[in-house]
Parts: sequence; C-alpha cells; structure tokens
Amino acid sequence: MYIKVSSKVLIEPMKYDTTAGSHSRYTLQYHLIFCTKYRKPFLEGEIAKELKEQVDNIAESREIEIINKEVDKNHIHILFRAKPMTQLSKTINALKGATSRKLRNEHNELKKQEKLWSPAYFLATTGEVTLNQLKKYVENQGGK
Repeated sequence: MYIKVSSKVLIEPMKYDTTAGSHSRYTLQYHLIFCTKYRKPFLEGEIAKELKEQVDNIAESREIEIINKEVDKNHIHILFRAKPMTQLSKTINALKGATSRKLRNEHNELKKQEKLWSPAYFLATTGEVTLNQLKKYVENQGGK
C-alpha cells in the first residue's frame, strides 16, 4: 500500500515489528560485538557452545530478546531487542562479566586468564528500514 503525497509522489508507509508497552509501542534492536582480551582465539567447540547458552540465560533474566548470535574464534556478535528502559551499558557489562566468570570457572585452560574480554565493545542500533527510507518518509510528511 502506498500513500499519495502529491500528484507525483507516492511513498510506502513505514512498517515496524513493534512491541507494546503500557503506554508505548517500540522497536529497539541492537548489534553488539565484543572481543576476547588480546584477540586470543579460544571461542571454539564446547566453550563457544556454553558462551551462547550463557548469553541466552543472561538475556532472559534481563528481559532482552536475542534475535541471533554467533561466535567466531575471538569475538561474538549478538543481535538483540531491548525495552526502552534497558540500561545498555549495564546489560553489556553483565554479559561480559558473568560469561567471563562462568567460562573461567568451568574450563581449566581459561582459569589462568584474569580477564576473558577486552574492555571495549561495539554497539550499533539496527532497524527494519534503511536510513534513506526513513529520511524519505520524514521528508514527505506534511504533504511537501
């Protein structure tokens, strides 16, 4: 379905997969990457499997919806949805801290490492529409 803005311009309305709050509708999606300390390549096999399980458990306890996650040898990608009141920095620190402790406690080869994760991380918002689509939609508001 398209909306006619003028005699020449047709635009498609924005479509979002939203979640309902008590007084809001929202869609907040993020892409998170964090790496092992010194990029050490130990995220394989059983360690990688346990890391994914732990991420799911922590996300559930913090009311985060994991969309997808994948581990490479020295980093993890996590796509997730969050609520507007989610404190992202605290959630990321919880993910890194809890997974580090649990993996070091369960795997002898990791016990000697003081920290598993680099202090840095990458976080980006993602969307269901492209930035250009959204710009076009906003520009065409008000019948311009």
